[in-house]
Amino acid sequence: MEQRPAAVAIVASFLFAAAAIAAVVGCSLLFPGTLLDRLWNLNKPGAAAFRAMGRMAGVLLLGVGAAALASAFGLLRRLKWGWWLAVVLFATNAAGEAASFVVTGDWARSALGILISCAFLYALARRPVRRYFTHERQ
Repeated sequence: MEQRPAAVAIVASFLFAAAAIAAVVGCSLLFPGTLLDRLWNLNKPGAAAFRAMGRMAGVLLLGVGAAALASAFGLLRRLKWGWWLAVVLFATNAAGEAASFVVTGDWARSALGILISCAFLYALARRPVRRYFTHERQ
């Protein structure tokens, strides 16, 4: 059996973490007034932006978290759709960071977000990783 490239485990780990964070943030938006609200002290501008969107932001974040979780499991199980979903998630995140720059003008945060997304896209696009997902499962 072909050995899993290290990049796959690294990307999957990041997606598991992103899923957990999205779930916590989504729940804090859906159920305000809980202890989770204290987390918003870490990002007050983000809190204002999410709360302006209403509870729908919480639903959307739970959806993103579910997609990240599914992609992480798909990557670890060597499923091609998991790879594609990861690519879509990171490309969407990079596009969102670019849009955020236009809206907020915060070039440092946006540039860092784009750079991180591009690093994960690069890791997923490397030949050993692509080859790992094109071979038949044993």
